[in-house]
Amino acid sequence: MGSLGVWVPGLPVVSALVIFCFLRGTRLAARISVAALTITLILAVALLIRYLATGDVAIIDSQGVFGSLWLDPLSLVLWAFVSGISLIVHIYSVRYMVEEPGYARFFALLDLMTGVILVMVSAANLVTLLVAWFLVGVVLYFLLGHDHRRPAAGRYAFWTQITYRFGDLPLWFAALILVHCYHSTSLPVIFARIEEAPHMRLWGMPVPELTGFMLALAAFARSAQFPLHTWLPYTMDGPTPVSALMHAGIVNAGGFLFNRFAPLFEHAGWALHWAFGVGLMTALIGSGLMLLQNDIKRSLGYSTMGQMGFMVMECGLGAFPLAVFHLIAHGFFKASLFLGAGDVIGDARAHDGVPPDPIYTSVVERRPAKPSRLPWVVAAGLTVLVPVVVLSLSHFFVAEHLFYEQGVVVLLFFGWVTGAQALFAAHKMSHQDPWRLMLGILASFVVVVIGYTLISHYFGRLLYPDEHESLMLYRAASIHRLSFDALVMLLAAVFVGGWALTFFAESLELGAKFGGRGRGIYLGIYALLSRELYVADIYERLGQLVVQGSRRLNVWLRWC
Repeated sequence: MGSLGVWVPGLPVVSALVIFCFLRGTRLAARISVAALTITLILAVALLIRYLATGDVAIIDSQGVFGSLWLDPLSLVLWAFVSGISLIVHIYSVRYMVEEPGYARFFALLDLMTGVILVMVSAANLVTLLVAWFLVGVVLYFLLGHDHRRPAAGRYAFWTQITYRFGDLPLWFAALILVHCYHSTSLPVIFARIEEAPHMRLWGMPVPELTGFMLALAAFARSAQFPLHTWLPYTMDGPTPVSALMHAGIVNAGGFLFNRFAPLFEHAGWALHWAFGVGLMTALIGSGLMLLQNDIKRSLGYSTMGQMGFMVMECGLGAFPLAVFHLIAHGFFKASLFLGAGDVIGDARAHDGVPPDPIYTSVVERRPAKPSRLPWVVAAGLTVLVPVVVLSLSHFFVAEHLFYEQGVVVLLFFGWVTGAQALFAAHKMSHQDPWRLMLGILASFVVVVIGYTLISHYFGRLLYPDEHESLMLYRAASIHRLSFDALVMLLAAVFVGGWALTFFAESLELGAKFGGRGRGIYLGIYALLSRELYVADIYERLGQLVVQGSRRLNVWLRWC
């Protein structure tokens, strides 16, 4: 297992070096690159299957401070995922980039990025992790700025680099504290010593809490959490394959970091609470900003921001394996969306969908005077009760021992809100047979929930075979029982009240009564979101102030 494991991250790096040294300016580079990634994927899948059959965890020790690899379930799963996504991007790039300058260099950088990510997710010591974490940002800078003819590409690549370097600082501080307190750079050794002394203190603060906050901040910067998100939507001037790889694999690094340091976060409850709050805020803001975009790639960028918020929120709830499952599902989904964005843009330019004449417009926009819908009592009962019953039963029978944990309850709550919103939207649709429409939505919802519950449960068993570890993570993410119950009831009342208000809005003619004031509030919110909450403007102004201050300092000190 160890000898094969070296070649999984090694093959892409070797391929990159061969292309850089011998194949620059030739199209043979693409074939070499695709062949190397194909073999890498085969090896990664073979190692994962071997682990499933034997359950053996291996550590490849380089006998030095750098290069040790940890072949545990998290590493093997992410190896298969990253190599699979990268192979798809490589195959897509063979023809997509064929007319672009720097064709061979692009494939060499893709290979190098893949190899560095594979090293990062399997690092067995802090030095290897820090070096790979840093190199991901460096290689991404060159990939985003691949087209030197576009000034915007270089500008936003630099913006990304600055954000990544800011996020590197807390990770370096966390590593220094861990080495200072536990006298080792080996991650398995550090985790074992944390388990032996979980209440160790430094500067009057618990070491797991202190390092947990720093690791969370590093994950926020890498996974575009608010307000460190501005780099992500503006990187669309890079090549489309780079966008696919970045949104499918690189931006997910925050979820990996939480899972890699899961033994530490078992004793860092406040850091998990912080992650939950930041992730929830990011999910809401990212999803809202996504709806206002008129550029498909930027819309996908804000969609990724929202999904990364959900991923971090899941970590904040203690559902670490669910975050990895979310990471993988979102990766394949978002990669396919980015790789298909060009076709969508081309079709929109060729067929803009504008009706050719006013008669056609009147026919298309005609709506039935009396839409056929379910009675509102029936619709309300189905909307509120069915998701609760389906979600509760599915989770209760699959994982009864975790059913009463607060993190699971919050996940069920969000599942209930999502399912109820889908049923509510289906109720508002006009249809000749509303019962058939609602039953179809219900059947799809049941299938999705049961499948998702089963897959996430067994996936969690794969990543964390010790159920006590999963239970400890949920316990660390818990808050006071009374506060938790009050919060859940308050949120439930807000959501149910919002649905009820929407149900009766038409019959009570609320739009006519509050038309002027309501429209003013709506336009204010729209203006705020259309300017992306002015976060980018604030950063730009801060940058100008720094430059002005540095100029005055130079004049005062007579440096120039």
